[in-house]
Amino acid sequence: MSILLFFLVLFVLILVHEWGHFIVAKKTGMRVDEFGIGFPPKLFGIKKGETEYTFNALPIGGFVRILGENGSAEEALSEADQKRTFSARPKWAQALVLVAGVTMNILFAWLLFSVTYMVGVPTAVDETTATEAAELYVATVVPDSPAESIPAGSIVTTMAGGDVVLDNPTAAEFSKLIQSVAPESVTVTYAYGGDSQTIQLTPEQNVIPDDPERYAVGASLAMVETIKQPVHTALYNGLITTWEGLIAITVGLFSLLGQTFTGDADFSQVAGPVGIVGLVGDAAAFGVTALLTFTAIISLNLAVINLLPFPALDGGRLVFVAIETVTGKPIPPTWAGRMNLIGFALLMLLMLAVTYNDIIKLL
Repeated sequence: MSILLFFLVLFVLILVHEWGHFIVAKKTGMRVDEFGIGFPPKLFGIKKGETEYTFNALPIGGFVRILGENGSAEEALSEADQKRTFSARPKWAQALVLVAGVTMNILFAWLLFSVTYMVGVPTAVDETTATEAAELYVATVVPDSPAESIPAGSIVTTMAGGDVVLDNPTAAEFSKLIQSVAPESVTVTYAYGGDSQTIQLTPEQNVIPDDPERYAVGASLAMVETIKQPVHTALYNGLITTWEGLIAITVGLFSLLGQTFTGDADFSQVAGPVGIVGLVGDAAAFGVTALLTFTAIISLNLAVINLLPFPALDGGRLVFVAIETVTGKPIPPTWAGRMNLIGFALLMLLMLAVTYNDIIKLL
């Protein structure tokens, strides 16, 4: 299931990205020959106007084929079509097409963040002001403690100890019952990922460093309530979250690149396709809003990475456009193609290295 969700997320994000290139190319007068859903081999296509909309066998994204985008021969074209090639359009138009995909990824992330705020985001609330809809979440667990087997993010639904049985307990009730029955065990039922589990927890001392005499099970608890926001508030907060996410991802990425040159980079914190499959599954286990939020974060990551001034990425192609603007001369298509091919090969090597690291972490 996680693999299917991963491909669905990837498919949507790449399709959104390519739709940005497509619509801006159309609006700036370029001839778009093909808008592909999925990657070849081609299954079938529908021709509408001058563009063929193809449906392909590999459902992992999409692509846009703009006339003359890769420096293909243009001498056989009519005079009208020669003026509509990518390279023949003004430099500002070329730049707009190249940044359109990134822009769509950012706007899509804003939309997803806003939707999550409208649908309702689980939010920690004060126990004294919480409504009956609030639930007791396990925020963190202490390693090697009685509660270490409870996954973070679980919802405590029932607990029992002695003669007391509590349904939907609060954090205060949980702690009070632990203290009243210690060192005897309590029975805790929790929900996680749609499943319900019941375990016995025996309170121990020396679990809390600042209070070694206190009996505890090693679980940090929080009352969480799903809070929905009106549309205007959700859109505003979604915009703020998008902006803050962009800043954090950009700073993190450039810090990682800088540490790579100094030999201090920690690639164990970088997830590739295999790692992301697991993260998608974890997000889905927390519900739709968590999955939408995760998708929005991935969309922002794609936007930042695509703007890097590296061949084969949109940022690298923007550098080519900038060079042509300054020099007033087009870069020979052969050289541009070679640079993009080298860039693509290096990206694939990086992808293989990160994937290998993902697999090693699973072993």
